[in-house]
Amino acid sequence: MPKLAGIDHVHLYVPDREAAADWFARILGFRIVDALRAWATPGGPLTIEDETGSIHLALFERASGPPSTAVAFGCDAENFLAWKQALEAQGLLQRCTDHQLAWSLYFADPYGNLYEITTDAHQTVRKVLG
Repeated sequence: MPKLAGIDHVHLYVPDREAAADWFARILGFRIVDALRAWATPGGPLTIEDETGSIHLALFERASGPPSTAVAFGCDAENFLAWKQALEAQGLLQRCTDHQLAWSLYFADPYGNLYEITTDAHQTVRKVLG
């Protein structure tokens, strides 16, 4: 079984990402992750972190609909590639995405909960997956 390195981030769906980031800053001391700001294009996440940089939330904009979250687990390149094979073998892999700064695998459990396995070892994985 491939290994995970912990929870990398949690997806949160909010009507206004900037307003939500401000709320998390005022209430919990979170700050925007400047290195990931490029992802905050329309449809992409605005990533925020706690003061230690160990807790990450990915704020996605959604005007309406029920609240939804996705848990993202982190791992190194070797385990990412092993997870890709394992999820494919079980027919669970929904998509494998090159985010230019990271790679992610997306899948769901039998109850509809969404999960992501991500690695920031972008170049290492790119050499294998192209």
